[in-house]
Amino acid sequence: MTDMEELIRRSQSGDKEATERLVSENVGLIWSISKRFIGRGADPDDLYQLGCLGFLKAVEGFDLEYGTQFSTYAVPKIAGEIRRFLRDDGAVKVSRSVKERAATIKSTRNQLTSSLGREPTIGEISEKTGFTPEEIAIAETATAATESIQRETGEDGFSLENILTDTASEEKLVEQIALRQAVSNLPEREAVVIKMRYYHAMTQDRIAKVLGVSQVQVSRIEKKAIGQLRELLK
Repeated sequence: MTDMEELIRRSQSGDKEATERLVSENVGLIWSISKRFIGRGADPDDLYQLGCLGFLKAVEGFDLEYGTQFSTYAVPKIAGEIRRFLRDDGAVKVSRSVKERAATIKSTRNQLTSSLGREPTIGEISEKTGFTPEEIAIAETATAATESIQRETGEDGFSLENILTDTASEEKLVEQIALRQAVSNLPEREAVVIKMRYYHAMTQDRIAKVLGVSQVQVSRIEKKAIGQLRELLK
């Protein structure tokens, strides 16, 4: 097992130091992909931050047993995260063929999860669908919906919805939709921090290392963003 594979294995097991090292050692790769999207209305630093999110998703989803090079899998994940952000902002459209491929992958993932009793690996999905790991990464990233705002953070055990709302169950669906829209209306930096913090269950310290700022700055950005969300949801 190579040093890179060992770091990925440790990161997937929850080793934060390994995750941070992976990011720091792949800054060049993330930047090289992020730069392709400069000139489309987003700040270069924000493109890089989005690229980091895509990279972290690649680390989390990479199948060490399949034999594919990590960079081959990571590149479409990084680019896809940026494209999804630009698409949500009206700049990028997802083709029908990619949507159809994503639907097939989702159906296969659900079937395998049911039959195996666990989340299938990328290799297993690839074998079942005939799609390459790269095609799976592109399709899933391009069409992925925003992760649930009800997902709890790893360190605090609370969700974004819980700190912003306290409603009867019949109202929650409407409020979830409203909150997703409110997050999309935040300034880009605040939105990135909120997504990292609550959609990806990252600690403030981990976010600070990824973004190259202090933990205090992340805390201030998060506090400001939550205040803005409360105003937007009034």
